[in-house]
Amino acid sequence: MATLAAVEEEFDHIARPPSRFWALAEGRAMFELGAFYLTRPFLSQLPKGDGHTVKVLPGFMATNNSTAPMRRLLQDLGYDAHGWDSGRNVRVDNALIERLEAQLQRLNDDSGQKVSLVGWSLGGVLARELAKLHPDRVRLVISLGSPISDDRGHTNARRLFELLNGREPEPLRDGRFQGLDEAPPVPTTSILTKTDGVVHWRGSVQKPTRTPSENIEVYASHLGLGVNPSVMIAIADRLAQPEGDWVPFEPSLAQQWMFPHTGFN
Repeated sequence: MATLAAVEEEFDHIARPPSRFWALAEGRAMFELGAFYLTRPFLSQLPKGDGHTVKVLPGFMATNNSTAPMRRLLQDLGYDAHGWDSGRNVRVDNALIERLEAQLQRLNDDSGQKVSLVGWSLGGVLARELAKLHPDRVRLVISLGSPISDDRGHTNARRLFELLNGREPEPLRDGRFQGLDEAPPVPTTSILTKTDGVVHWRGSVQKPTRTPSENIEVYASHLGLGVNPSVMIAIADRLAQPEGDWVPFEPSLAQQWMFPHTGFN
């Protein structure tokens, strides 16, 4: 007979969306946006980049407008930051993948350097899969609150996503986008928050892999991840690493309060 602890542990790992409380609390993202602009002078003093190209992909139902503050900061830090060229992130089909591949190839060819990919929510899933398709063109991948498990039960957006894309989007029907929980063969960082109101944090945990990978926990909402100051600190630190010299994220003593160490079991 199973013990109560065993039953609780099994239930704890069943895919489920965030609680209604955290979903209703997503409005706090407006305060994170305010904090972003309040701390903007400080954020401009973060480690400078080496000028390499960074492509930023928006979340589900969002456009480049949502990532504009982040991209302007990255440009100020010395990166050649770009949005994507695919409008609103709604349909995940082969045409979208072809556009993403073409833009990545163009950015890589124009710069002569590998491109870093930063993806918010669904944008992070797409960034990881793009890196799997073209690891020779990608320097690293950073995902923000992305549902990187193979179970859409972790997100409150499941019904809307399937309404617009079907239960099996076109790439899945063609045998692609299998094993979303498997990291691409490039350094990979998953930034997540346990108070996410759209994607349950367990669905954003990167499982151990042979390639460099990590999970960074922050205090944030899902809708605020793209402007949260602590997320900007982590992104700037990850992007500033010399290519081929990846080490896990380690906040400074003054920054440790922003990055809880609560584990991901």
